[in-house]
Amino acid sequence: MSITLTHTPAVAKADEILSPAALAFVQKLHEKFASTRETLLEARVAARAEVVKTGTLDFDPATAEIRNGDWKVAPAPAALQDRRVEITGPATPAKMAINALNSGAKVWLADLEDASTPTWHNVIDALVNLTDAAAGTLSFEDAGNGKSYALRTDAPLATVVVRPRGWHLPEANVLINGEQAVGALVDFGLHFFHNARVLSEKGQGPFYYLPKMESHLESRLWNDVFSFAEAELGIEHGTVRATMLIETITAAFQMDEMLYELRDYASGLNAGRWDYLFSIIKYFREAGDAFIMPDRADVAMTAPMMRAYTELLVATCHKRGAFAMGGMAAVIPNRREPEVTAAAFEKVRADKTREANDGFDGSWVAHPDLVPVCVEVFDSVLGEKPNQIDRQRPEVNVTAAQLLDVASAPGSVTEAGLNTNLYVAVAYTAVWLSGTGAVAIHNLMEDAATAEISRSQIWQQIHNKVVAADTGNTITAELVAKALEVQVAKLRAEVNDEKAFKAYYAPAADLIGRLVSGRDEDFEDFLTLPAYRLLSTELVSK
Repeated sequence: MSITLTHTPAVAKADEILSPAALAFVQKLHEKFASTRETLLEARVAARAEVVKTGTLDFDPATAEIRNGDWKVAPAPAALQDRRVEITGPATPAKMAINALNSGAKVWLADLEDASTPTWHNVIDALVNLTDAAAGTLSFEDAGNGKSYALRTDAPLATVVVRPRGWHLPEANVLINGEQAVGALVDFGLHFFHNARVLSEKGQGPFYYLPKMESHLESRLWNDVFSFAEAELGIEHGTVRATMLIETITAAFQMDEMLYELRDYASGLNAGRWDYLFSIIKYFREAGDAFIMPDRADVAMTAPMMRAYTELLVATCHKRGAFAMGGMAAVIPNRREPEVTAAAFEKVRADKTREANDGFDGSWVAHPDLVPVCVEVFDSVLGEKPNQIDRQRPEVNVTAAQLLDVASAPGSVTEAGLNTNLYVAVAYTAVWLSGTGAVAIHNLMEDAATAEISRSQIWQQIHNKVVAADTGNTITAELVAKALEVQVAKLRAEVNDEKAFKAYYAPAADLIGRLVSGRDEDFEDFLTLPAYRLLSTELVSK
């Protein structure tokens, strides 16, 4: 087996990250685990086919012994005992990484996935920044505005938890036997190779967030990857800690099993609410009226199906000695608009108050200005305690029907919501193609997960001939095509840059137009797969 690169990106220290020894380690990971990953991706197709046939999901009787067993995950290290506020964001550019580390949050989710476009430049720059952060040397000089960015010394830095790409994503710039590498193994392998020892010696990791998993067998694969990587580099078994995102509907039925598979490494589960909604739509998109999701803005965490999901997550985590981590409130402040900022603070405060009172041990924010809000809320519930794992929830008894009760979600489908979905899906995809994986749109933080909801809802509405509550019009492919033209024209006027529009917005609009067609053959499992294929050599090497 051979490993080759398409090129080395123009990033300082790229040669160090892509050293022969580091690449040899990545190659070993692929030799050992890539075929299992392929098998598991094929199993996803079979699982979805079963849902189409039966129209439902349930807890697996074959794993009842695990759900009913008396076991716990390994205790969390000191650096992860207090996670009351976690800030999320990309690890590139360096000033973004420094701002996250300096934010006052307990944890920084350094994102190589939903909030980061995986251009080769971005991937390697992120790994350079994470390696410098682990060494305590990360800094940045912004020649454009004359500002210097450095790690603070007057207060603790956020503990770094790295989110590699999901199992489904490839890395086109690393070829193994001529085939594209597995993005997750490239991200993890390069980060672990360069940082495992220095982080473990500091008691700071390495720690990871694991996204997009759909079964406990995918957790088992990560368990095997961690165990192999530790042994290969001489790191003590059980040094790694991982938090899994429960952001697929199938994973919601396997929380116990996923923790069990990773019990030597697991430190918690996270309620990845936006991808979770997308997953429900994806799995049940042809299942009829009972699974028609209302407008995205209407589906609050207080909806019965979302309450069932979060209550089950907290109860499962605390029973197993793991942390329950709350999800992202998409609203963000705008320092130029005090009224918008005040409204964002109140919405985030309400969201975090619900989570803290339900038993979550901490939660996510997307902006440094929201860190104090989240801290204040969790301080009021936790007091001097670092977490509330001791708060057991034996009264929680969630059924399959409750997890799948989409019909009880308040709200309706509207043409106004359709137009918002089209605008967001095109605008976000365009920004993603330009190299930025998270962007504020109408004072909401949009990333790949929220774009996924937007485009999948439209597909579902067309396919099921949904009638819009605000206009009485049936949502058809023709209606959506006309609406898309209007939203694209609006974006063209707002962007007011013909070169950028042609390079990013036009291909984004074409892609979204296809993905929302309502035709079976046009429903892609993940928006980022065809979007990644759209990244030309020039874009990938930016």
